Amino acid sequence: MTDSPAPLSVAFITDAPRVAGSEVWLLDVLPRLTEAGIRSTVFLSTAEPLDELARRFTEAGVPVERYSDLLTLPGRTGGFDLRVLQAWYPGNYRTLLPRLASPCFVISHDQLDFHYPQPLRASYLEAYPWTKAAPFRRADGVMTVSHWAGAFIRDRMRVRDVQVVTNGVKTDVYRPATPEERQGLRAKHEFKRFTVLVPGRFAPEKNQLASVLAARHVPELDFVFTGDMDSTVGTLAQALKNRLRLGNVRFLGRRWDMPELYRAADVLLQPTLAENQSLVTLEAMSSALPIVTTPIPAQAELVKDGLTGLLVPAQPRLLATALQALAAHPERARQLGLNARQFVLDHHTIHHTAARAAEVLRAIARR
Repeated sequence: MTDSPAPLSVAFITDAPRVAGSEVWLLDVLPRLTEAGIRSTVFLSTAEPLDELARRFTEAGVPVERYSDLLTLPGRTGGFDLRVLQAWYPGNYRTLLPRLASPCFVISHDQLDFHYPQPLRASYLEAYPWTKAAPFRRADGVMTVSHWAGAFIRDRMRVRDVQVVTNGVKTDVYRPATPEERQGLRAKHEFKRFTVLVPGRFAPEKNQLASVLAARHVPELDFVFTGDMDSTVGTLAQALKNRLRLGNVRFLGRRWDMPELYRAADVLLQPTLAENQSLVTLEAMSSALPIVTTPIPAQAELVKDGLTGLLVPAQPRLLATALQALAAHPERARQLGLNARQFVLDHHTIHHTAARAAEVLRAIARR
């Protein structure tokens, strides 16, 4: 009989001002680490947009400690075996890492490479890695969530100790709908025609404006956007819809019922210009939704063109043409979705992620 591993206590610290993919990652993974003998505690800001997240952590059995001042954290995390910092703002790496006890690792969900038009992309490639490379080196090591990002951090940022824990999703939550369920969900959410789902926070790199412009080329298709719109990009998207008089575009805002929306929609459109490893993509794939997205490295690591989705340059007319093709060939769209679901089952379940995360955390703690 094999002895159970010794219990391990880990403090997960985030400076997130609101909920995004990196916080969803923590919410999905940390409760499952308990099965591996890893006790997690999450340190969250007292910002109001995080209240629901804190409630959900508590409901899942993960203790939460709220803070109003980051500088109070080093003293509050000294009793843990390991500290893991997940920061939105590079300055907080510089502030906290020298003050946190070792071992202290960083989780990087950072997008790293922004595929903007030149010369903007070249400027990011020069400046962005170095704004975080030096802070990353203050940690005992870095974890990231995709293989391409692991190589990027090692090769371009010259950080030697990089561990990869690829993203995974809950395949029982993100699943295909039965025909009856799908009919009911489409009625509930008022999806009446071929419906294109466009999730994600409204930010330049998410490129929702390309989706709005694509909608102009295919008035026979409906486009449904979800995500926080409290940004310049959100304002521009609404203004563009109004200016072009696009009756086939709806904005639903931030949603907690994404599993239903995936099951009700016909295709996911994601004209993104920067990702590390997109949870939205994996959630949609797990729901057997065909994907139309851009051929950037992060997306090409998940979506195999013509097999689990379509990789299309982020040009509105090309995106519209790809969507039209799927609408015209529903059996092909269905097969792409089924292939996508199988890919997730084989490689990207939440169980894959939790097992790998537990392995990495225990290896770090043994150093």
